[in-house]
Amino acid sequence: QGLGSGVVITADGYILPNNHVIDGAEDVKVTIGEATKKYDAKIVGRDSSADLAVLKIEATGLTPAVFGSSEQLQVGDVVLAIGNPFNLGQTVTSGIISALNRPLGRGDPRQFIQTDAPINPGNSGGPLIDLHGQVVGVNSALFSPSRSEAGAGNVGIGFAIPSNDVKKILAEAERRVGANR
Repeated sequence: QGLGSGVVITADGYILPNNHVIDGAEDVKVTIGEATKKYDAKIVGRDSSADLAVLKIEATGLTPAVFGSSEQLQVGDVVLAIGNPFNLGQTVTSGIISALNRPLGRGDPRQFIQTDAPINPGNSGGPLIDLHGQVVGVNSALFSPSRSEAGAGNVGIGFAIPSNDVKKILAEAERRVGANR
């Protein structure tokens, strides 16, 4: 059983989580906000190299997130991380941008936003937003001296996929879907 968060990207039920949140899942359920209503979700796309996926739930009237530009970020900017840490429910934490264009490991071509906003297990896939309420990143990873799930927790080093990278990946996926219709 996995646990994570996601970003609502359309009013008709498309949601963007991290791929690692749904990887290997046989059954995916989505809860919106603090609601007790759970939706069955269908995995309609995934990109393991970017660690992003797209889910579809049967819902209407959702409020999609507004994506801002991660290229406008500067070290020291205040950000908020939204998610479902440790299955506590919708939670908001705050921090600053600690670094930009940070790789997670040797040979990893991806560049992340580093933040000290607390990101814990369950925050993966949730939005990192700026003070204008725009998504500037998708929370993806945390650094923890303990690699075990039980010991993993925030030590002030979290990572988010920049919104401009997310927008490019979504645009490419949309082009592929349109070409296959």
